Amino acid sequence: MAAIEDVLSRLRRYPDVEALNLYAVDAADRLILDVADEALASTDSGKIAIVGDAYGALTIGAVTAHDLRGVRVHQDLLTGELALANNARALGLTDRYTAYPLGRELLADVRVVLLRLPRALAGLAEVADAIARYADPEVVVVAGGRDKYLTKSMNDVLAQSFSEVRASRGRQKSRTLLVSGPKPVGDPPFPVRDRLDDLDLDVVAHGAAFSGARLDIGTRFLLEHLKWMKPDAREAIDLGCGTGILAVKLAKARPALKVLGTDQSAAAVASARATVAVNGVADRVTVVRDDAMSSAADNSADLVLCNPPFHVGAAVHTGSAIKMFAETGRVLRPGGELWTVFNSHLNYRGVIERMVGRTEVVGRNRKFTVTRSVRGLHDAQQR
Repeated sequence: MAAIEDVLSRLRRYPDVEALNLYAVDAADRLILDVADEALASTDSGKIAIVGDAYGALTIGAVTAHDLRGVRVHQDLLTGELALANNARALGLTDRYTAYPLGRELLADVRVVLLRLPRALAGLAEVADAIARYADPEVVVVAGGRDKYLTKSMNDVLAQSFSEVRASRGRQKSRTLLVSGPKPVGDPPFPVRDRLDDLDLDVVAHGAAFSGARLDIGTRFLLEHLKWMKPDAREAIDLGCGTGILAVKLAKARPALKVLGTDQSAAAVASARATVAVNGVADRVTVVRDDAMSSAADNSADLVLCNPPFHVGAAVHTGSAIKMFAETGRVLRPGGELWTVFNSHLNYRGVIERMVGRTEVVGRNRKFTVTRSVRGLHDAQQR
């Protein structure tokens, strides 16, 4: 175990936000690996899947402890996928695992699944259904997380797809659930589709997509300002697009505009692409999986819309939003506009002004603030 701990201590979160209070490995990762140790030791490498591995601790820990090959891995967030790839490269383990989308290829005939429990119950429901649908009938799932994020509802969600769900003893404020006995499955429950009559559009959502098929209240407030957003824009970006509501509304309101939706969540990207398709704007809206639009070219957009997160994984931290603002300053053309909605207590205005350009508050209600930022020529020359 000492050798494994040495390996785990070398893991990094990069390219996700790194800070003194943010960790690449935690007690829940270690507990999952310990509880699953016997099952991993007695299972063929090619029949092991790992889902929701934050930065590679589960994959690299399992591979190192049992000399595994052919491990199948699914991570919803691109930053986690890239962090695992970086960590595996540094340790010479890149040939030990393969990344897959959530589905049959990931889970067919799998006998052991290590699962980091997602906070979104819908996301957990979609994962549980996929395991029950595709894995070996004798599959054992070791699911875990930090106590403060675990709820009784997670047991109930897992019990919809499995006949046995039992909790392990806790350790260091972490706990695992041992799950087995897949139940018969019906039609896939995801993605879901809903009609938003007041917006005249349909929304399609996979389980892990933020806010599901609903319209979150921050996005609704930002949409109230749509008609004032840079009228002469030719290319726009919906940064952190979620299910694609902003991108679709913008495209429908302005038929001459080309819109790019970006999100680091695989579930969000799949949802947004489906939302774009059912609303008939696929000829003008493209959706890509990207980390804070880092693949977009410098000076390539006239308008960016953003409803940034204030969490990095489970931790309340503004690092992800700051990274998004920094990338916006790079991607906007001189004279381009960033329209942002955020919880008013976060007071992002000063940060946005430093990273993008002159920023004014254009709307405020009891919970949210909407700002408009303009990238000036001087701002562009400084970058």
